[in-house]
Amino acid sequence: MDISYRVHGGIPLKGDVSIGGSKNAALPLIAASILAEEGETVLRNVPRLRDTEAMLRILEYLGAQTSFEDGIVRIRANAIRSKPIPAEYVSSLRGSIVLLGPLLARFGVVEMAYPGGDVIGKRPVDAHISAFTQLGAENTSTEEVLHLQGTLHAGHIILPEFSVTATENAILAASLLPGETRIDLAAAEPHVQDLQHLVQEMGAQIEGIGMHTVFVRGKRPLIGADHTIVPDYLEAGALVIAALVTKGKVRLHGIDREHLLSFLDAVQRFGGIWKYDEKERVLFIDGEISSLQSMHVRTNIFPGFPTDLQPAMGVAMTQAKGVSRIFERLYEGRMAYLYELEKMGAHVEILNAHQALIIGPTPLRGRLVASNDIRAGAAMVLAALCAEGETTVADVRYIERGYDRLDEKLRGLGAKIERITGSMSSNGGQEGQ
Repeated sequence: MDISYRVHGGIPLKGDVSIGGSKNAALPLIAASILAEEGETVLRNVPRLRDTEAMLRILEYLGAQTSFEDGIVRIRANAIRSKPIPAEYVSSLRGSIVLLGPLLARFGVVEMAYPGGDVIGKRPVDAHISAFTQLGAENTSTEEVLHLQGTLHAGHIILPEFSVTATENAILAASLLPGETRIDLAAAEPHVQDLQHLVQEMGAQIEGIGMHTVFVRGKRPLIGADHTIVPDYLEAGALVIAALVTKGKVRLHGIDREHLLSFLDAVQRFGGIWKYDEKERVLFIDGEISSLQSMHVRTNIFPGFPTDLQPAMGVAMTQAKGVSRIFERLYEGRMAYLYELEKMGAHVEILNAHQALIIGPTPLRGRLVASNDIRAGAAMVLAALCAEGETTVADVRYIERGYDRLDEKLRGLGAKIERITGSMSSNGGQEGQ
């Protein structure tokens, strides 16, 4: 079924909105429940997304008992088994890759079709396989199927890159291995830290949370735990940009500023006005008095500027005075949204797969635009919010994989946004308007 958003732009957003739980944290935390051979894993503040529901379906296929109600997921994994996971479960869910670690560590074998997901550049599984083979696994994967087996032993993992999901897989596997495992070149993103906290609550010991060298002292069995997922700093960042580009005034509740330090520093250098209440955990964005100026942004691993907020910042740059520059360090396919922005009137010069110039300020005009991946899709919604006239953002199933009720939250701030199901008219309902 086709799903699109129809947005009438030019309305300043105003009001209060609460930030939901992190999608990027939810998937590895759900996978971590496999480690619990005893008890129930309870996860709170879970966003209801296509991806989280797909992950729970995989666990049910493997034999787990699950429930999902009012943002609370309950999982009993004592009867779970490792069996081949077919493509129908993982072909559209890149995050399912984090099932490898817990299944391999607990059962000594894991087999699954290659996970799919967004097309934002090459994201090979080499780092994951390297981590497992360093712990003693045998890799017998083919071009069609991932297959690893063997008894893992605590040891020393040197990751070939700062891969978030490979770090998560290494932590999950090491948490069941008696002895100490050292992980070097570990990613340190907030969702990685959240996973480290959960496996600690389940009975493993972690040293170096938030660092690039992590020590895991595993044990068996691990016990189910009750854990609240961290707020989604990527959702928060998108809403910050929404307030800026619509010249609105928005208060974001449930913010952990430590997760947004580089982003908020960039917003401040950009001319954005914000204030944070540490006690109440509320971030106030005053787009009405902000004066956006051109800037340079280079994405990097945490705590650097998040690659997942680069498309949102690219939209903001169209409304800034002067020539802004983006340097995308991580994914060569992340710039594709700029072609959609050009349809709306943005002045963009793409220098290569990793660098682009955006010249502003440029009035954007409503058009039919595509949602190419989760973060690009959200960026097109932001562009629609500040564009003249009506924009239709097509194929928003990508957006709804990563953002919990984004359209509802924006409507709560005064945006004119409709969720449309079914086929669109030949011109998308807005071409030429």
